[in-house]
Amino acid sequence: MSKRLESKFKINRRLGVNLWGRAKSPVNRREYGPGQHGQRRRQKPSDYSIQLMAKQKLKGYYGNIGEKQFRRYYDEAVRRKGDTSENLIGILERRLDAVVYRLKFALTPFAARQFVNHGHIRVNGKRVNIPSYLVKEGDVIEIRDKDKQLAIVLDAVQNPERDVPDYMEVDHRLMKGTYLRVPQLSDVPYPVQMEPNLVVEFYSR
Repeated sequence: MSKRLESKFKINRRLGVNLWGRAKSPVNRREYGPGQHGQRRRQKPSDYSIQLMAKQKLKGYYGNIGEKQFRRYYDEAVRRKGDTSENLIGILERRLDAVVYRLKFALTPFAARQFVNHGHIRVNGKRVNIPSYLVKEGDVIEIRDKDKQLAIVLDAVQNPERDVPDYMEVDHRLMKGTYLRVPQLSDVPYPVQMEPNLVVEFYSR
């Protein structure tokens, strides 16, 4: 399992976007990149760098997924019928840590991944501690009874920065939600523009 060794907000500054829409993101104050060379004048990006940036944004948004695993998702998206970029988003939005984040059981994708890893989540009544587990339509995701009053959970539920999307439903009183359907790209409430079509172009080179 890969670890997030650098500050997650450095991802924001390196990419130049407030990737998760957090009010405390340093991008809100400093739009230049991190490090001593962060304020250098940027050259016009090449097609390759634009495609690479789109891939890094998408990987970063979902908790900075490792390249090997992300490539597997792309390969699976290619194998499926339909638009590859839409398929890729559908797969990413089925990850259990992404679902826990969308249901507002955790403040960030990184916190959601850790929450799943530590065994606090049940899917259809069974404990699942694999963040990359892919949920299916109709699956019920809930927090274990003894963990429902944890301060980190209550803080996440009450946080006003985002809402639960309409392809899920949740009862925050019971700390239980249902994954209703796989979303289209236009359904996903990204705080910044995502361009999975450029990711497809990157891997198709």
